[in-house]
Amino acid sequence: MNDFTFFFDLGWKHIISADALDHQLFILALTAIYLKDNWKQVLILVTAFTIGHSFTLALSAYDLIRFSSSWVEFLIPLSIVVTAALNFFQKDFEKSSLRKNYVLALLFGLIHGLGFANTIRFMLAKDQSVSLPLLSFNIGLEVGQIVLVSIILLLSYLMVNKAGLPRKWWVWILCGIALIISIIICIQRWPL
Repeated sequence: MNDFTFFFDLGWKHIISADALDHQLFILALTAIYLKDNWKQVLILVTAFTIGHSFTLALSAYDLIRFSSSWVEFLIPLSIVVTAALNFFQKDFEKSSLRKNYVLALLFGLIHGLGFANTIRFMLAKDQSVSLPLLSFNIGLEVGQIVLVSIILLLSYLMVNKAGLPRKWWVWILCGIALIISIIICIQRWPL
């Protein structure tokens, strides 16, 4: 298997596998407030997350930054708690009010990138270039996120547009699920 395929698959599994619950919950909380008509915004949103994720992943892979893995593993579910909780206070779902999530996605992407940094650093050979593995990993991650977002938007369409569930209730259901599970993960990963 060549490097591109290997790291693409790694990025894909980083978001799609059963072990990726924290990343799946973050994407769920981040995109819960959007509907199918907002698909362009959502793609930009998950790309902002990938940019933040890529930035810290690259810095860490080049060994320019290091953080305690126990704190990073705690901060990841905490970012989900914050994202899900903020959605409960969303007053309207107009495009202008949804744009603030881009900054949130970028900032929390920085934290999530640190979560995989140690793993990818150990996978790279000493003389191996970091560029292709990081690029292929991030492409796999982005494709996985697009699949996950598509599923969430489809479910939202079915529940809100077809079944008639009020949008606010649907957002609260999705964010409530993400919030409860993430609080449990935070407690399990408490670093002190």
